[in-house]
Amino acid sequence: MIGVLVVDDHPMLRAGLAQLLQQADDITLIGLAADGAKGVELALDAHPDVVLMDLEMPGLDGIEATRRIRASCEHTQVVILTSFSDRARILDALDAGAAGYLLKDAEPDQLLRGIRAAAAGEAPLAPRAASELLAERHETRPASGLTPREREVLAMVAEGLPNKLIARRLEISEKTVKAHLTRIFERLGVSDRTQAALWAQRHRLGVGR
Repeated sequence: MIGVLVVDDHPMLRAGLAQLLQQADDITLIGLAADGAKGVELALDAHPDVVLMDLEMPGLDGIEATRRIRASCEHTQVVILTSFSDRARILDALDAGAAGYLLKDAEPDQLLRGIRAAAAGEAPLAPRAASELLAERHETRPASGLTPREREVLAMVAEGLPNKLIARRLEISEKTVKAHLTRIFERLGVSDRTQAALWAQRHRLGVGR
């Protein structure tokens, strides 16, 4: 049996997913969580095979929750289930350790196949998500190798914005901002925000460029 934990802040969606999962002969519902923090808590306690994780939730967001679960539960696979198919969110989710990325408009059978694929060690991706990743692969990246989300964060650092405001604008946690900054410093070969901001200004990096 594949043990599944559902993490989503919408009660109706949680109820619908629970009903769908309970109808599958090879899947057992481990639990339901209404936010990222509770999802992490349940995952660390129950060690499900697969976590269906929403992205936008109050408090701890899905990206940071995914990162924490993957750091502590080696055999638990996280599949993002969201309405967002933009490239930055997809890349952030995969960077955080998500095994797959599905959209909430998926057919029930597609969702069940995605859960089974993740449990088997595969990487289920919604067609739109796969298209975004292919586009990312074929586009020319800047010399620094920064991801689109890292470029957004760096541009805001260059504007002098603090982590708290960057997190609010991008709708991510401050810890996620700090994690992005750590990778940005490594890739640019700098040691602090001031040096990173100067790099961004020299390269005329701005949001959306």
